[in-house]
Amino acid sequence: MDARSDNKIVPLAVDLDGTLIASDLLWEGLFALLKKNPLAIFMVPYWLLKGGPARLKQAIAAVVDIDPATLPYRPEVLKRLREEQANGRQIVLATGTPRKFAEAIARHLGLFDAVLASDGGENLTAERKRRALVAAYGDGGFDYAGNSRHDIKVFDAAREAIVVAPDRAAARWQASHQSELIETPKPDLRTIRKMLRVHQWLKNVLIAVPLVLAHKYFNPEMLVPAILAFISFSAAASAIYIVNDFFDLALDRAHPTKRERPFASGKLSIPFGLASVGVLLVISLATATFTTIEFAGVLLVYLVATTAYSLSVKRMLLLDVLTLAGLYTLRILAGAAATGVDVSFWLLAFSIFFFLSLALVKRYVELRSSSLSVGERIAGRGYRIEDQEIVAQAGMASAFSSALVLALYIDSSAVRELYEHPWLVWPLAPIVLYLTMRIWILARRDELHDDPVVFIIRDWRSQIVVFAGAALLVVAGL
Repeated sequence: MDARSDNKIVPLAVDLDGTLIASDLLWEGLFALLKKNPLAIFMVPYWLLKGGPARLKQAIAAVVDIDPATLPYRPEVLKRLREEQANGRQIVLATGTPRKFAEAIARHLGLFDAVLASDGGENLTAERKRRALVAAYGDGGFDYAGNSRHDIKVFDAAREAIVVAPDRAAARWQASHQSELIETPKPDLRTIRKMLRVHQWLKNVLIAVPLVLAHKYFNPEMLVPAILAFISFSAAASAIYIVNDFFDLALDRAHPTKRERPFASGKLSIPFGLASVGVLLVISLATATFTTIEFAGVLLVYLVATTAYSLSVKRMLLLDVLTLAGLYTLRILAGAAATGVDVSFWLLAFSIFFFLSLALVKRYVELRSSSLSVGERIAGRGYRIEDQEIVAQAGMASAFSSALVLALYIDSSAVRELYEHPWLVWPLAPIVLYLTMRIWILARRDELHDDPVVFIIRDWRSQIVVFAGAALLVVAGL
């Protein structure tokens, strides 16, 4: 009997997490559970103590649902399974994932003749999975595709092993046994940059605003703390972005562009992301210790506020955009706290209105690009399709309010005292109107696809007027 005939008799069992999909449903389910009920974090130790991982998986599966159509399947493995199925081979899904999830995936793919999964108090991994497969098909009576150290015991009991994107232990086993290896693309520096959202660090340039407006940009005693504050805020922001990605996995995978984010696509693992969060928070807090206690306080407020935003506030009507405007303003307060420069009521009022307009345009774009029916909400947001006009009106009103606040400030005694040529500051008001009105016009034309703050930073027309405004401020103070 040839090898092809043997393959028709010997079933091929395949692991799920890390093998068939480039992710781990235990971690994903845990974050989906915490998104529904953040207080469940206090139950996790209890579940682990009472019944180990099996009890935790059972608790997650009781509350969480998955969409098998959007999961990051490994194309190399799917192709192999479809070829084997076409040749008449029996395909078995053998996974430690809860049966509820495993059967949903099996129904979606239509590839599997049998499903072995974690049930009740049994966590079907490592030795338990080996025993289940041996009981069903005999010792050496099956081939097995897996990826991790937990699969090594199953490899040893299989006729042939297929090692997919292995961790270190599985890679060592594969090398020593010369078994089949299915390699997958490795994450590169670009993937890490996308995880960190490096382009979003540009928003933290707002930390320098108090320094610039006070004409202290060449003062090293203030410039060094401002740079440290920028580093601290950037590291903290990246940590929060990563955590936010964990909570938004399902939403990102249903989005046409966000599905390519590192964690949604499975290019990076959640444990790697958690380790990165720990490193980033250490960098952020360690850097903050070299500034002021006031800055450290603002940083902690930022961490709490952004975490609350990720967990629940982002789904609340209007509170989400007000929070975003507040977080931008908090960056200005952080710069003031780090450098010891006072900020005026005028600056804070301008910031709130200006960034509220930009936050509203972000929601407006989401509404414009959705294909919802009347009465339906955007996924993960508190807005419905019929809210487009009121969002646009509020956004434009906020834009003009920011310009009005700026005009009143320019006409105040504070400007006459601070600037040698205050009349040179006047063009700032039309510059602000140009920036915001142009963004709103592009949004209505469906030509705005970036975060509006990032758009201003990247758009050459916006860059010209921003640099012109900065030059006027410098010259006015000479």
